[in-house]
Amino acid sequence: MPETSAQSPIERTRHGSSIGQPLTRRDGPLKVTGQARFAADHLPPGTLHAALCVARIGRGRVTGLDVAAAKAHPGVVAVMTPENAPKLAKHPDEKDGPFTFRLDLLQDSAVRYANQPVAVVVAETLEAATEGARLLAPRYAVESPRIGLDAGAVFTPPSVGVGQPPEEGIGDVEAGLGAAAKTISATYETAAQYHNAMEPHAAIAIWEGDRLTLHTPSQGMAMAQGRLAGLFGLRPEDIHIESPYLGGGFGSKGMIAGPQVLACMAARLVGRPVKLVASRSQMFGPMGHRPPTRQTLRLGVDADGKLTALDHHTLTASSTFDDFFEPSGGVSHTLYASPAISTRHEAVRLDTGTPLFMRAPGEASGSVALESAVDEMADACGMDPLAFRLANYAEVEPISGRPFSSKALRDCYRQGAERFGWAGRPLKPRQMRDANGLLVGWGMGTATFPALMFEGNARAELRADGTGTVEIGAHDMGQGAWTALAQIAADGLGIPIEKLTFRMGSSNLPDAGIAGGSGHTATAGGAIHAAGLDVIGKLADLATNDPASALYGAGNAGVVARGGRLHRRDDESRSESFEAILGRAGQPSITGLGKASSDPAAQKSHAMHAHGAVFAEVKVDPDLGQVRVTRLVGAFAAGRIINPRLVTSQYYGGMIWGVSFALHEHAAMDARTGRFLNDNLAEYHLPVNADTPAMEAILVHEDDAVVNALGVKGVGEIGITGTAGAVANAVWHATGIRIRTLPITLDTLLS
Repeated sequence: MPETSAQSPIERTRHGSSIGQPLTRRDGPLKVTGQARFAADHLPPGTLHAALCVARIGRGRVTGLDVAAAKAHPGVVAVMTPENAPKLAKHPDEKDGPFTFRLDLLQDSAVRYANQPVAVVVAETLEAATEGARLLAPRYAVESPRIGLDAGAVFTPPSVGVGQPPEEGIGDVEAGLGAAAKTISATYETAAQYHNAMEPHAAIAIWEGDRLTLHTPSQGMAMAQGRLAGLFGLRPEDIHIESPYLGGGFGSKGMIAGPQVLACMAARLVGRPVKLVASRSQMFGPMGHRPPTRQTLRLGVDADGKLTALDHHTLTASSTFDDFFEPSGGVSHTLYASPAISTRHEAVRLDTGTPLFMRAPGEASGSVALESAVDEMADACGMDPLAFRLANYAEVEPISGRPFSSKALRDCYRQGAERFGWAGRPLKPRQMRDANGLLVGWGMGTATFPALMFEGNARAELRADGTGTVEIGAHDMGQGAWTALAQIAADGLGIPIEKLTFRMGSSNLPDAGIAGGSGHTATAGGAIHAAGLDVIGKLADLATNDPASALYGAGNAGVVARGGRLHRRDDESRSESFEAILGRAGQPSITGLGKASSDPAAQKSHAMHAHGAVFAEVKVDPDLGQVRVTRLVGAFAAGRIINPRLVTSQYYGGMIWGVSFALHEHAAMDARTGRFLNDNLAEYHLPVNADTPAMEAILVHEDDAVVNALGVKGVGEIGITGTAGAVANAVWHATGIRIRTLPITLDTLLS
């Protein structure tokens, strides 16, 4: 099988590279020529097609399905319902840990939310399966659904996010507000947003006895293996997952979803491979979403505009049957200095699918509220928004008092403001118009996201011909892992990248952890780096202990690997090629293993975050209320940059999502039925090219010797956290109207 074929997640490039170089994507040629095979592109011999039949009510139970009509359709092979679904070894409501969520796998007739799978039709063709699912025509006993933040009883959840306390604080907020020279109190609402990556969830399931092969997009193959093993009563090693390419994930593919498991169940039922791809409307419901929030912020400042208190209360929602609560208040722990900070989370339970991780969970929704409130307070003080933020700059993490491992936010403010031309901004709103009479506004927002790291493993091999191989079960969901991780691999082995074979995207490779929380490069890259060090350490031992080597006796001085050679650190003219060292030792290759994880001591002693500042320009039609973002400048500091081209692309993606958050995305539901009103890409609005402004991303230099061995921080999610607030603030500056319900739509500006 050729190494760069679409059949294998193995790739060897022909271009030299090193860390810090703006290489183009190594998987790019395969993708633009159609050779990169995503999950749904696989079609093993004898494959059947499956289609979901989903609930058209928001709450109740299924009382009947016309199974006979579906089976009578030509091409339909089987109909899987709660009556005949394969028995599971573990009930899908049972949990194994914080990353296990309850799945709807046809265990009973209950309907817990609209678009919940209630049956699966398997047929010879997709058309037959789809028509068979329609013919099932479910009948229901309907109950009144609970939709919207005012529909349920309010309670304090046991935790928010992943095990974070629902209430945290320092100081006396009420005393700080009482002593303040000025105070504000404002409530902001953010809408529910649903995952709509370019590639919907897909699964091709193949059983061979009690061994399962699954082609499916996954941000965490080892986690998926464990979940499937528990459900089917198998060993994780009996489950093989192939996921070399993902068409976007953003958190939705971090944990395996119910429809992917249903494909495995259907394949077991019919004894043939089964392919199931969720339709676009089926992405609304069982695949996770960002829940709505209602956030009230109270801020107090002294006569100099310095914060005396910051109170951040969040009301959010989860499903009736599981627990995930958006940690929106967490962002207020880290950004602005205040002697008194309080964050509290409350929740309601609604008849929806369970909300889950969605790009910058907590920080995205929390930052737009915080940055809007900070802007309102700056206006109340008669201060420029940037000057106000600088006056309240946090030198240490406010909630914990820990020093930052690194923080170049001041440089982000300065460089972003200079490039944007912020110094020319009028203090008061509604002061600028363009040549066509459109109102012009400038706004800004501070960006932040924690520098997370999980646990990952890698394997490396250096061969006697000077070539090397690095293997890791990593994930590329479009962020460029095929390229950035290969750069780290080549650097770790000290060889040109054209001599590297890099393998990833398969569960039979070392577990790289989860690609989420903007922590994948740090985690997988750290493991790859450690594996390279292990190899080079063994190679150095061979050379420095060999009297025939030019490096003999260099053990104390040390050696460095570069360009396929080992060099003495104290005398670089003394070097030897890898081929010579291994050839003389009679070894065909050296293998090394690497492991990376966060440092508990560093986590305890330092606060670790990436930072940034985003500046936005909007134009608003004063008669129609139509808003266009015309310019964005973001300046971000995220530690060491592996590939500036890929990082810039990530920042652009986050900034575009920030525009979407502020002006477009809103899942609308009928409160009477619990059904979606816009579960399609025609009415669930996302930014298109016409909505995408001129953008610039500035990569601000930052060194961080504490955060991890590579000094890298994540970049995938930070862009959204500054941009949404910047756009909302720019709309106010253009119009003088403060819209506190997002997304901002023209009707709210005209009302």
